[in-house]
Amino acid sequence: MNSLLFIAAVLTVVVGIVHSVLGELLIFRLLRKGSIVPTQGHSILKERHVRILWATWHIVSIFGFAFAAILFYLSLFEMESSFYHFLLQVIATGMLISGGIVFWATQAKHPGWIGLTLIAICIWLV
Repeated sequence: MNSLLFIAAVLTVVVGIVHSVLGELLIFRLLRKGSIVPTQGHSILKERHVRILWATWHIVSIFGFAFAAILFYLSLFEMESSFYHFLLQVIATGMLISGGIVFWATQAKHPGWIGLTLIAICIWLV
């Protein structure tokens, strides 16, 4: 088992869980009125905008879980194929760019960039 890929998979799951849970607690519960899907956008956002923001928020976590599953699977085998390395590079690059966007957009105040960057580093060290 490749421990760095396993760590990257676990970190990806943790980032996804934290992302969804904290999003619900800090953002979406304030926009919810008696239903699972928040609908209260106040004066700035219409209901349909709040609904798609909520859905998109959780889709990001689901994509993270999908990447974690791929990383976990790849951690079980030592492979030398070009496809194996291509997958790792795509995931690592996506994580690093995502971390960079969070870093830049929040002026490094949101800790998500740390988790995303650590995932990329773990993958690149394989």
